[in-house]
Amino acid sequence: MVERQSPLELAPLEPELRTGSHGDFEHGVDVILSETRPGSILQLAAWPGQEKELISGIRTVTGLALPDGAGAGSTDGVRSVFGFAPGKFTVVDEAEGLASAFANVVTPAIGTVTDLSHGRTAIRIAGPKAEWVLAKFFAIDFALPAFPVGAGRSTMHHDVFAQIQRTGADQFDIYVFRSFARSFWKALCHASEEVGYEVQ
Repeated sequence: MVERQSPLELAPLEPELRTGSHGDFEHGVDVILSETRPGSILQLAAWPGQEKELISGIRTVTGLALPDGAGAGSTDGVRSVFGFAPGKFTVVDEAEGLASAFANVVTPAIGTVTDLSHGRTAIRIAGPKAEWVLAKFFAIDFALPAFPVGAGRSTMHHDVFAQIQRTGADQFDIYVFRSFARSFWKALCHASEEVGYEVQ
């Protein structure tokens, strides 16, 4: 008898994630694609007037200083945070259990904490042509001065909602709904073919 895996046990990109070099890589690869699989992906929202208290709570739990304002963010390579709308933040950690760490810090009087870890897929695109490939999908200025390291944006490509954070000079982490992950991954691979890409 064949044992079936539940949908949550199967990584959403597994059937399409083929490691190695692809596309026009004869002269090297200019883009590296990977699924990062963080342990925790949270959405935090402050009630009106409680934004500063929420930002303070984020710093207490993560150790990351977060400038006020939508789009501002910070990353240390293990944990990341960015504002994607007024009073709303995405917080990511390599480790599981981050939601419980916020339980006593973000009280019901300050705002809400929603664990999206099982509902989102994290895709990383890096390399000298990462900005160029992403510009095919999103009407955003990806240049470093306009989109600094740590900053995040909330946007859409057709019907695919995406949150994007710049986590390095030529590196971006993209968070998409798990149900759209495979489709978005395939589109990202196709868009990277002409510059040569590697899947890790």
